[in-house]
Amino acid sequence: MDHCQWRPSPRKILMFLTMLAGDLWSGSEGGFIKIWPWESLEKSLSLKPEEKHMAALLTERSFIDLRSQVTVNGACSLSSQDVKFLLSDHVRAKVWCATLLSFSLWDARTRELLKVFNVDGQTENRVDMPSVQQDQIVEDEMKIKFVSPSKKEKSQSSSFLQRSRNAIMGAADAVRRVAKGTGAFVEDGKKTEALVLAADGMIWSGSTSGLLVQWDGNGNRLQEFNHHPCSVQCFCTSGTQIYVGYVTGVVQVLDLEGNLIAGWVAHNGPVIDLAVGIDYVFSLATHGGIRGWTVTSPGPLDNIIRTELAAKELKYTKRDNVRILVGTWNVGQGRASHDSLMSWLGSVVSDVGIVVIGLQEVDMGAGFLAMSAAKETVGLEGSAVGQWWLDTIGKALDEATTFERMGSRQLAGLLISLWVKKNLRPYVGDFDVAAVPCGFGRAIGNKGGVGVRIRVYDRIMCFVNCHLAAHLEAVNRRNADFDHIYRNMVFSRSSNLLNNASAGVSTAAHMPRNTNIGSGNSEEPKPELSQADVVVFLGDFNYRLFGISYDEARDFVSQRCFDWLREKDQLREEMKAGRVFQGMREALIRFPPTYKFERHQAGLAGYDSGEKKRIPAWCDRVIYRDNRSASVSDCSLECPVVSSILQYEACMDVTDSDHKPVRCKFNVRIAHSDRSVKRQEFGKIFRSNEKIKSILEELSYVPETIVSTNSIVLQHHDSSILRITNKCVKDTATYKIICEGQTNFKEDGEEPDCHPRGGFGFPRWLEVTPAAGVIRPEEFVEVSINHRDVLTLEEFVDGIPQNWWSEDTRDKEVILVVKVRGSCSTQTHSHRILVRHCYSGQTIRIDSKSNISRKNQVPVQRPEFRQQPSTFSNVVDDF
Repeated sequence: MDHCQWRPSPRKILMFLTMLAGDLWSGSEGGFIKIWPWESLEKSLSLKPEEKHMAALLTERSFIDLRSQVTVNGACSLSSQDVKFLLSDHVRAKVWCATLLSFSLWDARTRELLKVFNVDGQTENRVDMPSVQQDQIVEDEMKIKFVSPSKKEKSQSSSFLQRSRNAIMGAADAVRRVAKGTGAFVEDGKKTEALVLAADGMIWSGSTSGLLVQWDGNGNRLQEFNHHPCSVQCFCTSGTQIYVGYVTGVVQVLDLEGNLIAGWVAHNGPVIDLAVGIDYVFSLATHGGIRGWTVTSPGPLDNIIRTELAAKELKYTKRDNVRILVGTWNVGQGRASHDSLMSWLGSVVSDVGIVVIGLQEVDMGAGFLAMSAAKETVGLEGSAVGQWWLDTIGKALDEATTFERMGSRQLAGLLISLWVKKNLRPYVGDFDVAAVPCGFGRAIGNKGGVGVRIRVYDRIMCFVNCHLAAHLEAVNRRNADFDHIYRNMVFSRSSNLLNNASAGVSTAAHMPRNTNIGSGNSEEPKPELSQADVVVFLGDFNYRLFGISYDEARDFVSQRCFDWLREKDQLREEMKAGRVFQGMREALIRFPPTYKFERHQAGLAGYDSGEKKRIPAWCDRVIYRDNRSASVSDCSLECPVVSSILQYEACMDVTDSDHKPVRCKFNVRIAHSDRSVKRQEFGKIFRSNEKIKSILEELSYVPETIVSTNSIVLQHHDSSILRITNKCVKDTATYKIICEGQTNFKEDGEEPDCHPRGGFGFPRWLEVTPAAGVIRPEEFVEVSINHRDVLTLEEFVDGIPQNWWSEDTRDKEVILVVKVRGSCSTQTHSHRILVRHCYSGQTIRIDSKSNISRKNQVPVQRPEFRQQPSTFSNVVDDF
């Protein structure tokens, strides 16, 4: 039952944090930071249930508004952005408050503002520019470029092509320049997405660009690392290791110096939180999935499990067949009838699980290409015409009941989309898209490629829709376009990471891969498409027939002499010479050339008969590869995907464009791990393997440490040094100090007041610095324990409100607990230190025997400290 309820702020609270002294800090929208002192919270919680209204009133009125305290004459050095993170620095008793682009550093005891600085580490007095003004600047510059080209440009060229090219390139350049001038891209990449305190007292921040920054306790930027190109989502620490979760589902492990130890794909969606248990680090994904990873990973334990599982591969290997329909069509800026789509797609999808459609020339023209280039520059894509095609194809596929649209990608006139049958949907995920322009200096999407990538039964498949350079003589340009697309198609999720995850499947939670994830590899990275299990290229490749006249080609087509025509195919010749589509293959072509036709003329008589009389050609193709390096009869976990072509044909009855649509139906046989069976085998290995048992026993090892004393007496402004020594010769130890509780002694001989604190931190009169840290082998740390004069506000005494500050003159006693663990150990060893402050000035000798006797005399005090759990203990423990 709730004991105390109050409304903390009229603004939305985004973050809560309990500090060492027990104060409750909150961060809100608009950059507001409030504190509720521990004394007020404690008194509110101590009131009787019938006094709940008084408790709520007391708590609600006790807050301290830090923003108002640092505002002078209406000017405030704090950012007005929303507070995204609050971090308690237990080592130095400080609080970090972070917005997306700035930090403020506070003294947790005095609540004094120490420093305001930005994500680059520069001290600043921030003045926010209204967003309306920024938007207006961008809009005005875009209008200038799009609406008012200079007279000089008009006079320099009278050709339509040159004017179109100038407009396209100028529009793209304007948007890039304006975006760069406002810092839009740069600022977005610098946004702080996560914050954590490491065991050595350093603070780490993670940004949208994947950049990791190490800070010292005073807010000085020390060094930065970039081990992954995508946004950081969360941190956690275990011993001397730092775990990082990314939006791509990747989890990485770093040491305290920022070196990458290992990384793996934890989930097929963003990792939104990480938490440390006794033996495991747990990851939480956006879809609600939770997985556990041993704190020793990567290590010998992973190697043993991987070897044992590989020996039992046949027990959990499963094979499934998936039929995939791939369709390509250059629609020539036109639109198709429902009958045409049904003829092309609807008639052959009954036994298909996945449908991939690639369209070319969906929307063209100089104006559209210019706008498309501008949208791509600022991260937008798509068009109304493209959406019409998606909706219309969806209807032909019975999208509402049979298929589910996974997604799409449009680049100017190129459009690719993918549908999955609903009964197959649970086994398909990790949908991703990419685009590579090839037109006008590799900048505009009138030519280029758009791709989609999915995971099917834990195998990666990529589909790329291309429109390559036109004209008979442009063979080398077409080859170069393909090479540019293949090498530069980059999806947002690293493909080698996805493949690493697929090898582990259900036991990936216990088997991280020690791979080179991120930067630092001196070798040139392999193209992402080369990492996939299946790659399918589809589209208008524009390869023509050579060494043949128009009339000869028409005659061979009418006689259906396709064998002879294939000998004149440019693409076939280039593939045989190894100059394009290397390592890929195509099914045998048994249909007429698909280009070029007069619109709305049926049959082979519809070939171009105009003035140009373009020679018929197989421009529209589907080319693919799978895992096979040689002919194999079946798939396995070593060769997990084997495909075959069931159908490869053109729909010659469709007349809505000057190209005929082409379709290719694949049967793809996939070998993958049966998750439930593999989990069972994993469990058997874990329980029966003696080496694993030995490693798990070693996890309980904690380096031997000693403390210089187990009792400290402080008088007046006394300070004392507690020395913690690591006696181990090879293992690093980490420690943190918490307070179990406080006892106040009364002068009249009454029973002392016992106040268990649990995870609520140190009392305000006691200063412990540093309260956490790392102890190297055979070294020691010295912890300063000081008494501070503190005035307390006695708001209620015997039910009577008080309005003055008074000095607490009672003798006080606390138990400090020093928790020690190894760099990767799952167990903790504790030292208890009795600290007493004697206000009277009398010297009191406290030895270990007297401590024990005192505990025996008042047995109800100490157990309360140990047994009462705290709802905020996770905040104190997560340092």
